[in-house]
Amino acid sequence: MTTILSPDCDLLTLPFSASSDFLDLAECCDRFAETLVECGSDEGVYKLALLGRLGSCLALLAPTLNDPIPPHLVDRLTVDKLPEPEPFFDPDHTALCEYCQALTQLLCQQTLPPEMEVTLRGLLCELVWMFAADMKAPRWERQSADH
Repeated sequence: MTTILSPDCDLLTLPFSASSDFLDLAECCDRFAETLVECGSDEGVYKLALLGRLGSCLALLAPTLNDPIPPHLVDRLTVDKLPEPEPFFDPDHTALCEYCQALTQLLCQQTLPPEMEVTLRGLLCELVWMFAADMKAPRWERQSADH
């Protein structure tokens, strides 16, 4: 199942489930974070709904993080040349998913002062983008015909 996300897609009704592949779920997380970081202070209900959707998506991803990659996704994760790794904060994908889940739950509680909520929402979005990028990153390099 491939989910096509158009710019005008309603993220609150975007379908995903346990049968969605991890690349589609990672893309959904990306979009939820992108929209969440742009929310204003007067969009409390929408922010909560986005946090709920993000939390659900992360909950579906978490138990599958160490599963083998399904054969039908290998081609999507294969490139002619792997990109050079960039040095950055480098937790493993399980820890990164747990960090995102913890921040999502904390933000859903709505007990933080507004300035702290904005800061933690920004941190959550940065972590989700890092997590989603890691999930969607190429893993294999195509072998040339001369090998």
